[in-house]
Amino acid sequence: MNERIRSKEVRLIDQTGKNHGVVETSKALRMAYDADLDLVLVSPNQEPPVAKILNYGKYRYELEKRAKEAKKKQHTVEVKEVKIRYKIDTHDYLVRVKNIQKFISQGNKVKIVVMLRGREMQHAHLAFELANRFIEDLKNEPLVVEKKPLLEGRNVTLYLAPQ
Repeated sequence: MNERIRSKEVRLIDQTGKNHGVVETSKALRMAYDADLDLVLVSPNQEPPVAKILNYGKYRYELEKRAKEAKKKQHTVEVKEVKIRYKIDTHDYLVRVKNIQKFISQGNKVKIVVMLRGREMQHAHLAFELANRFIEDLKNEPLVVEKKPLLEGRNVTLYLAPQ
């Protein structure tokens, strides 16, 4: 901006949007000061760099406003966790399936954790069967099995993600 511009020449665009072509930086600065505005590099990586005569405060405000608007529209993907035991009742299982469908439709990833306590570790195969049953019952949904069922400590975990 202004005196911090190090190149000898710039491609100048004035406040009305008119292209003045390649101009010496000192002449461009004089034109900006005459208009009581700032000389700002908008494309510093080009040869010669592109500079524009504008109100820097207003320019910065517009950039921040655009960035805020873009941030508002983006959706952050969360990992929703569903914890169950392998001795789950049928109705409870169906509720969990419905919740998973809702999470996937919202665009979130789902981590299914089948917890094993104490002697239940001997029946880890039942936990794997339950995890695979989730995959089977949700096969009509638009989802991807991100990580197959895996025994991690005392839990069998499974990751699902939207397609």
